[in-house]
This record gives sequence, structure tokens and C-alpha cells, in this order.
Amino acid sequence: MIESLRWVKSSYSNNGGACIEWAPEHAAATGEFKVRDSKDPHGPALAFASSSWSSFVGAVKDGELSA
Repeated sequence: MIESLRWVKSSYSNNGGACIEWAPEHAAATGEFKVRDSKDPHGPALAFASSSWSSFVGAVKDGELSA
């Protein structure tokens, strides 16, 4: 159940609430990265395979997803 997970905000989340949270223990135990909108803790969460999440984060860091 999503509500029973421990959710963590990024240490970079000092931007007025526009951030996501993730469930690190769940990721470590299952390899599935769950993320959700911190402003809607009872709303939906997205789940990514470890390889997909790594690819996404790498693309963001490399500026491949810039507008």
C-alpha cells in the first residue's frame, strides 16, 4: 500500500513546494522506484523500473530534457 511507505523529499526541494517524493526503502527492496507529488500525498504515485529511472535521471542531468 502506498500510504505505508516512507516518503522522502530531495535535499534540493527548497523551491516553494514544487517537488516530488520517493520511497527509498521500497526501491532498495524491490528495485522499483515510486515517486509522487509532494503536494498530493494521497494522490497517485508513479512506479519506474530501476533502469528506467536511472535513464531518466541521467537524461535530466545531461540536459537532454530541457525545454
